[in-house]
Amino acid sequence: MRRFAALYERLDRSTATGDKRAALVDYFRDAPPHDAAWALWLLAGGKVGGAKARIATTTELRTWIAEESGNPDWLVEASHHAVGDLAETLALLLDDPPERSEQGDAGEDIGLADWIERRLVPVANADADTRRAVVVSAWRSLRFRERLVFNKLLTGALRVGVSSGLVQKALADLSGVDVARIAQRMLGRWTPTAGFLQDLLANEDRPGDAALPYPFFLASPLESAPDALGAIDDWLLEWKWDGIRLQLIRRAGDIALWSRGEERMDGRFPEIESAAARLPRDAVIDGELLAWQEGDPAPLPFSSLQTRIQRLKPGPKTLAAAPARVLAYDLLELDGEDLREQPLAQRRRLLAELIEAADQPQLRLSSRVEADDWAAAAAVRDEARARGVEGLMLKRRESPYRHGRKRGDWWKWKVDPLTVDAVLLYAQSGSGRRSTLYTDYTFALWEGDALVPVAKAYSGLDDRQILQLDRWIREHTLERFGPVRAVVPEQVFELGFEGVNLSRRHKSGVAVRFPRILRWRTDKPAAEADRVDALRALAR
Repeated sequence: MRRFAALYERLDRSTATGDKRAALVDYFRDAPPHDAAWALWLLAGGKVGGAKARIATTTELRTWIAEESGNPDWLVEASHHAVGDLAETLALLLDDPPERSEQGDAGEDIGLADWIERRLVPVANADADTRRAVVVSAWRSLRFRERLVFNKLLTGALRVGVSSGLVQKALADLSGVDVARIAQRMLGRWTPTAGFLQDLLANEDRPGDAALPYPFFLASPLESAPDALGAIDDWLLEWKWDGIRLQLIRRAGDIALWSRGEERMDGRFPEIESAAARLPRDAVIDGELLAWQEGDPAPLPFSSLQTRIQRLKPGPKTLAAAPARVLAYDLLELDGEDLREQPLAQRRRLLAELIEAADQPQLRLSSRVEADDWAAAAAVRDEARARGVEGLMLKRRESPYRHGRKRGDWWKWKVDPLTVDAVLLYAQSGSGRRSTLYTDYTFALWEGDALVPVAKAYSGLDDRQILQLDRWIREHTLERFGPVRAVVPEQVFELGFEGVNLSRRHKSGVAVRFPRILRWRTDKPAAEADRVDALRALAR
């Protein structure tokens, strides 16, 4: 645990990417393989024991630390608000144990893997007394730096400014394996073992490689006019579909569907798997999964697709209500040959031939958007929302298929968001460095004489506005519900959305996608905010 705690401290104190990368290389070079595998799991966002394993709730942790430290509950709560991070609060409220001796348990350094596998996981979901004994014993035996990291494991908040991509680059530096291959091997479900780490860093091909997708190439948002991109003839224009990004894999007769969220979706879309089985050649296809009724000019809303995601084995009624289709736009592999370094134009030509030969209605080529110049492209883009799409994709015809979000070759040119003016109704404190500020907001629209909540948002304000609004919230609180404050309904904000759908699960009757704050309407009284009917009118 000491080695991992030292890594955490080194990462937490560094603001330079190069320093963090060097710290990761040092750790993975020197740490025992089993410990290193667990460190990789945690840094990649994994939880101790998985999502369903309960070591301790936050309420239990507050209660146990109050009992062990001799502090009343209100002081623990006040300390948490002052510090802003529960794991750090728990670490600060107890003294360090006596200096370790050269012998005995007090001097023993238990490895990260042993802490997790032999002490924490065995008591997961056990009775409270059993779990409390393990946690308190750790608090009493660990010094502050290690106790802090231990608490981070308990709370699942091991955020230290390190992305999966940075960890993968460090492992590539250490092993000499291409970073794209490491990223590929980390996709999907894996177990943090020494064997997995060995396979991950192996220079030769491993048996499991054949079942894996490639890391996805992600487009960057185009935030200015596209004229700076050069001649439009150098670019392929496609619609930006609002579905699920996926890779369809057929290798040696086996079929797999992988989402960009690193989840295998086998069984949920049998019509797509059936179409893939009829491909005349093995291939890995990148595309968009959509719900689309045959004969309709546009896909169904994203909410229709969500009904399919939630069913591992959809029945006839579900299949009929939201039939799935893949619009293919890239070919990454053909008959075992990796095509990613070939130009997009060549990959696109091979993809078109493959899709035409398969002749499957559930597997179609994403159509090109024709435009003579960027002005014409802008005019076509204005039609996007009516077509049920989010805008245009701009892809350089000579571009390889990269991995991650590499700027320059692929851009997403989205239409302006849908907007409403809404009233701030509730506020909740944020997390991390904003844990002492109210930064998470709930907004409402008018329905009759009542305000009905329609969206939650926490992005869009700058630091100055956040501080200003935080002061206002504290001075205009009507009621408190735990961490949430109900405020005087006076402040109006313009909200932006990617889409609006009708929904029976929401009190307002609508569900919005990707809400965010566009501006603070200090010029507008609450009585002039929009009504729920205005939002419903925007729904597809």
